[in-house]
Amino acid sequence: MKRLLFVVVLLIVGINLKTSAQGDLLITPKRVVFEGNNQKAELTLMNTGTDTATFSISFRNYKMTDDGKLKLVETSDTLQMFAEPYLRIFPRKVTLPPQEAQLVVLQCRRKIDMLPGEYRSHLWFRDEKDNRAQGVEKASLDMNQLSVSIIAIYGITIPVIVRAGIVNVSATISDLKLEVREDTIQNLKLTINRTGNISINGKLTVDYIPNKGKSCEIGLLNNVVVYTNLVKREVSVKLSKPPGVNLKNGKIKVRYTTPDKTKYMVYAEKDLDI
Repeated sequence: MKRLLFVVVLLIVGINLKTSAQGDLLITPKRVVFEGNNQKAELTLMNTGTDTATFSISFRNYKMTDDGKLKLVETSDTLQMFAEPYLRIFPRKVTLPPQEAQLVVLQCRRKIDMLPGEYRSHLWFRDEKDNRAQGVEKASLDMNQLSVSIIAIYGITIPVIVRAGIVNVSATISDLKLEVREDTIQNLKLTINRTGNISINGKLTVDYIPNKGKSCEIGLLNNVVVYTNLVKREVSVKLSKPPGVNLKNGKIKVRYTTPDKTKYMVYAEKDLDI
Protein backbone atom coordinates (compact mmCIF):
# COMPACT_ATOMS: atom_id res chain seq x y z
CA MET A 1 0.00 0.00 0.00
CA LYS A 2 1.29 3.37 -0.91
CA ARG A 3 1.48 5.88 1.88
CA LEU A 4 -0.95 8.79 1.48
CA LEU A 5 -0.12 12.23 2.75
CA PHE A 6 -2.90 14.71 3.23
CA VAL A 7 -1.89 18.31 3.76
CA VAL A 8 -4.45 20.55 5.39
CA VAL A 9 -3.75 24.24 5.00
CA LEU A 10 -5.30 26.56 7.54
CA LEU A 11 -5.51 30.16 6.40
CA ILE A 12 -5.69 32.38 9.43
CA VAL A 13 -6.66 35.93 8.56
CA GLY A 14 -7.06 38.96 10.82
CA ILE A 15 -9.34 41.78 9.66
CA ASN A 16 -10.63 45.07 10.94
CA LEU A 17 -8.65 45.60 14.12
CA LYS A 18 -7.61 49.03 15.38
CA THR A 19 -4.08 48.03 14.49
CA SER A 20 -4.12 44.79 12.55
CA ALA A 21 -2.02 42.10 14.21
CA GLN A 22 -1.60 38.38 13.58
CA GLY A 23 1.24 36.23 14.79
CA ASP A 24 4.29 38.51 14.99
CA LEU A 25 3.18 41.22 12.55
CA LEU A 26 1.67 44.58 13.50
CA ILE A 27 0.26 46.85 10.77
CA THR A 28 -0.81 50.48 11.02
CA PRO A 29 -3.23 51.80 9.80
CA LYS A 30 -5.91 49.15 9.52
CA ARG A 31 -7.71 50.78 6.58
CA VAL A 32 -6.66 52.96 3.64
CA VAL A 33 -9.01 55.25 1.72
CA PHE A 34 -7.95 57.20 -1.38
CA GLU A 35 -10.31 60.09 -2.07
CA GLY A 36 -10.00 63.54 -3.56
CA ASN A 37 -6.48 64.11 -4.90
CA ASN A 38 -4.84 61.70 -2.47
CA GLN A 39 -2.49 59.39 -4.38
CA LYS A 40 -0.11 57.98 -1.77
CA ALA A 41 -0.33 56.21 1.58
CA GLU A 42 2.24 54.69 3.92
CA LEU A 43 1.83 51.58 6.04
CA THR A 44 4.02 50.71 9.01
CA LEU A 45 4.90 47.03 9.41
CA MET A 46 6.48 45.93 12.70
CA ASN A 47 7.85 42.54 13.70
CA THR A 48 6.78 42.05 17.31
CA GLY A 49 8.35 38.61 17.58
CA THR A 50 11.76 37.38 18.71
CA ASP A 51 12.93 35.99 15.34
CA THR A 52 13.60 37.58 11.97
CA ALA A 53 10.54 37.17 9.75
CA THR A 54 9.70 37.64 6.08
CA PHE A 55 6.28 38.73 4.86
CA SER A 56 4.99 38.82 1.29
CA ILE A 57 2.38 41.38 0.23
CA SER A 58 -0.27 40.80 -2.42
CA PHE A 59 -3.84 41.76 -3.29
CA ARG A 60 -7.01 39.81 -2.57
CA ASN A 61 -10.63 40.57 -3.35
CA TYR A 62 -13.58 39.85 -1.10
CA LYS A 63 -17.30 40.39 -0.97
CA MET A 64 -19.24 40.82 2.25
CA THR A 65 -22.03 38.42 3.21
CA ASP A 66 -25.23 39.56 4.90
CA ASP A 67 -23.82 38.69 8.34
CA GLY A 68 -20.63 40.72 7.83
CA LYS A 69 -18.23 37.92 6.91
CA LEU A 70 -15.82 38.29 4.00
CA LYS A 71 -15.79 35.74 1.18
CA LEU A 72 -12.91 35.48 -1.29
CA VAL A 73 -13.94 36.15 -4.90
CA GLU A 74 -12.22 36.27 -8.28
CA THR A 75 -11.51 39.53 -10.12
CA SER A 76 -13.76 38.24 -12.91
CA ASP A 77 -16.77 39.02 -10.69
CA THR A 78 -18.24 41.89 -12.74
CA LEU A 79 -20.75 42.82 -10.04
CA GLN A 80 -18.03 44.51 -8.00
CA MET A 81 -15.50 47.24 -8.70
CA PHE A 82 -12.02 46.25 -7.51
CA ALA A 83 -9.27 48.69 -6.57
CA GLU A 84 -6.38 46.37 -7.46
CA PRO A 85 -5.93 47.62 -11.08
CA TYR A 86 -5.38 51.16 -9.79
CA LEU A 87 -2.94 50.33 -6.98
CA ARG A 88 0.81 49.78 -6.69
CA ILE A 89 2.55 48.51 -3.57
CA PHE A 90 6.28 48.44 -2.88
CA PRO A 91 8.16 46.60 -1.69
CA ARG A 92 6.24 43.36 -2.24
CA LYS A 93 8.32 41.43 0.30
CA VAL A 94 9.64 42.63 3.64
CA THR A 95 12.18 40.99 5.96
CA LEU A 96 12.12 42.37 9.48
CA PRO A 97 14.48 41.65 12.39
CA PRO A 98 12.83 41.33 15.81
CA GLN A 99 11.18 44.50 17.12
CA GLU A 100 11.97 46.48 13.97
CA ALA A 101 9.61 48.32 11.62
CA GLN A 102 9.55 49.34 7.96
CA LEU A 103 7.38 51.59 5.82
CA VAL A 104 5.52 50.18 2.84
CA VAL A 105 4.29 52.63 0.21
CA LEU A 106 0.91 52.27 -1.47
CA GLN A 107 0.26 54.35 -4.59
CA CYS A 108 -3.05 55.05 -6.33
CA ARG A 109 -3.26 55.72 -10.07
CA ARG A 110 -6.76 56.71 -11.11
CA LYS A 111 -7.98 56.63 -14.71
CA ILE A 112 -10.21 59.18 -16.38
CA ASP A 113 -12.76 56.54 -17.41
CA MET A 114 -13.47 55.32 -13.86
CA LEU A 115 -17.15 55.17 -12.96
CA PRO A 116 -18.24 57.26 -9.96
CA GLY A 117 -18.26 55.27 -6.74
CA GLU A 118 -16.01 53.04 -4.72
CA TYR A 119 -13.40 50.49 -5.75
CA ARG A 120 -12.15 48.08 -3.08
CA SER A 121 -9.48 45.41 -2.73
CA HIS A 122 -7.59 44.05 0.27
CA LEU A 123 -3.88 43.85 0.95
CA TRP A 124 -2.83 40.42 2.15
CA PHE A 125 0.29 40.18 4.31
CA ARG A 126 1.46 36.57 4.47
CA ASP A 127 4.07 35.06 6.77
CA GLU A 128 6.67 33.32 4.59
CA LYS A 129 8.25 31.16 7.27
CA ASP A 130 8.45 27.37 6.84
CA ASN A 131 5.32 26.04 8.55
CA ARG A 132 5.82 22.36 7.74
CA ALA A 133 5.16 20.04 10.63
CA GLN A 134 8.29 18.65 12.23
CA GLY A 135 9.06 15.09 11.28
CA VAL A 136 7.26 15.10 7.91
CA GLU A 137 10.41 14.18 5.96
CA LYS A 138 11.22 11.31 8.30
CA ALA A 139 7.68 9.99 8.26
CA SER A 140 7.65 9.89 4.46
CA LEU A 141 9.98 6.88 4.52
CA ASP A 142 7.15 4.67 5.81
CA MET A 143 5.01 3.76 2.80
CA ASN A 144 2.35 1.86 4.82
CA GLN A 145 1.01 4.70 6.92
CA LEU A 146 -1.61 7.35 6.43
CA SER A 147 -0.29 10.74 7.48
CA VAL A 148 -2.03 14.07 7.94
CA SER A 149 0.01 17.25 8.05
CA ILE A 150 -1.61 20.50 9.16
CA ILE A 151 0.08 23.67 7.96
CA ALA A 152 -1.02 27.04 9.34
CA ILE A 153 -0.50 30.01 7.05
CA TYR A 154 -0.78 33.25 8.95
CA GLY A 155 -2.01 36.34 7.20
CA ILE A 156 -3.54 39.74 7.72
CA THR A 157 -5.81 41.58 5.32
CA ILE A 158 -6.67 45.27 5.38
CA PRO A 159 -9.08 47.02 3.01
CA VAL A 160 -7.85 49.58 0.48
CA ILE A 161 -10.57 51.80 -0.96
CA VAL A 162 -10.40 54.11 -3.97
CA ARG A 163 -13.23 56.61 -4.45
CA ALA A 164 -13.86 58.38 -7.74
CA GLY A 165 -16.28 61.02 -8.94
CA ILE A 166 -19.34 62.16 -6.99
CA VAL A 167 -20.03 59.84 -4.05
CA ASN A 168 -22.78 59.58 -1.46
CA VAL A 169 -23.99 57.23 1.25
CA SER A 170 -26.68 57.07 3.92
CA ALA A 171 -27.99 54.48 6.35
CA THR A 172 -31.04 53.51 8.36
CA ILE A 173 -31.56 50.99 11.16
CA SER A 174 -34.46 48.53 11.21
CA ASP A 175 -35.66 45.19 12.59
CA LEU A 176 -34.58 45.68 16.22
CA LYS A 177 -35.03 42.45 18.18
CA LEU A 178 -33.86 41.42 21.64
CA GLU A 179 -32.49 37.88 21.95
CA VAL A 180 -33.46 36.34 25.29
CA ARG A 181 -31.95 33.16 26.74
CA GLU A 182 -32.88 31.68 30.12
CA ASP A 183 -34.96 34.79 30.88
CA THR A 184 -31.89 37.01 30.36
CA ILE A 185 -31.41 39.49 27.54
CA GLN A 186 -28.21 38.49 25.72
CA ASN A 187 -28.00 40.29 22.38
CA LEU A 188 -29.66 42.93 20.28
CA LYS A 189 -30.15 42.01 16.65
CA LEU A 190 -30.70 44.65 14.00
CA THR A 191 -30.35 45.47 10.31
CA ILE A 192 -28.28 48.29 8.85
CA ASN A 193 -29.66 49.44 5.50
CA ARG A 194 -27.20 51.23 3.17
CA THR A 195 -27.96 53.42 0.15
CA GLY A 196 -25.47 55.21 -2.09
CA ASN A 197 -22.43 54.34 -4.16
CA ILE A 198 -19.80 53.91 -1.40
CA SER A 199 -19.45 51.79 1.72
CA ILE A 200 -20.20 53.03 5.22
CA ASN A 201 -18.10 52.45 8.33
CA GLY A 202 -18.81 53.37 11.95
CA LYS A 203 -19.68 52.17 15.42
CA LEU A 204 -22.90 51.02 17.03
CA THR A 205 -23.77 52.26 20.52
CA VAL A 206 -26.67 50.78 22.48
CA ASP A 207 -28.12 52.73 25.43
CA TYR A 208 -30.84 51.77 27.91
CA ILE A 209 -33.10 54.70 28.77
CA PRO A 210 -35.45 53.92 31.70
CA ASN A 211 -38.74 55.72 32.19
CA LYS A 212 -37.28 56.92 35.50
CA GLY A 213 -33.60 57.32 36.27
CA LYS A 214 -30.39 57.75 34.32
CA SER A 215 -29.58 56.14 31.00
CA CYS A 216 -26.55 53.85 30.60
CA GLU A 217 -24.58 52.22 27.81
CA ILE A 218 -25.22 48.49 27.51
CA GLY A 219 -23.59 47.67 24.18
CA LEU A 220 -20.83 48.85 21.85
CA LEU A 221 -19.56 47.51 18.55
CA ASN A 222 -16.72 49.20 16.66
CA ASN A 223 -15.73 48.97 12.99
CA VAL A 224 -19.16 48.08 11.67
CA VAL A 225 -18.85 48.23 7.88
CA VAL A 226 -21.39 47.72 5.12
CA TYR A 227 -19.54 47.31 1.83
CA THR A 228 -20.94 48.28 -1.56
CA ASN A 229 -21.96 44.77 -2.59
CA LEU A 230 -24.63 44.91 0.16
CA VAL A 231 -27.70 47.06 0.64
CA LYS A 232 -28.22 45.67 4.13
CA ARG A 233 -26.23 43.88 6.81
CA GLU A 234 -27.45 41.85 9.76
CA VAL A 235 -25.69 42.72 13.04
CA SER A 236 -25.77 41.25 16.54
CA VAL A 237 -24.58 43.35 19.49
CA LYS A 238 -23.71 41.60 22.75
CA LEU A 239 -25.36 43.43 25.65
CA SER A 240 -23.79 43.97 29.06
CA LYS A 241 -26.19 44.97 31.82
CA PRO A 242 -24.64 47.05 34.65
CA PRO A 243 -25.24 45.77 38.20
CA GLY A 244 -28.61 46.83 39.57
CA VAL A 245 -30.04 47.74 36.16
CA ASN A 246 -33.26 46.01 35.12
CA LEU A 247 -33.93 46.24 31.39
CA LYS A 248 -37.63 46.90 31.76
CA ASN A 249 -39.98 49.87 31.65
CA GLY A 250 -38.01 52.00 29.27
CA LYS A 251 -36.48 51.89 25.83
CA ILE A 252 -33.30 50.89 24.03
CA LYS A 253 -31.71 53.45 21.72
CA VAL A 254 -29.28 52.38 19.00
CA ARG A 255 -27.00 54.88 17.27
CA TYR A 256 -24.82 54.21 14.24
CA THR A 257 -22.17 56.94 14.19
CA THR A 258 -18.86 57.88 12.59
CA PRO A 259 -15.74 56.05 13.88
CA ASP A 260 -13.66 57.37 16.76
CA LYS A 261 -11.08 60.08 15.96
CA THR A 262 -13.28 61.46 13.17
CA LYS A 263 -15.82 64.27 13.17
CA TYR A 264 -18.86 63.02 15.07
CA MET A 265 -21.98 62.43 13.02
CA VAL A 266 -24.98 60.20 13.50
CA TYR A 267 -25.66 58.05 10.46
CA ALA A 268 -28.84 56.53 11.86
CA GLU A 269 -30.66 55.83 15.12
CA LYS A 270 -33.59 53.73 16.23
CA ASP A 271 -35.53 53.12 19.45
CA LEU A 272 -37.07 49.95 20.83
CA ASP A 273 -39.61 50.13 23.66
CA ILE A 274 -39.23 47.44 26.34
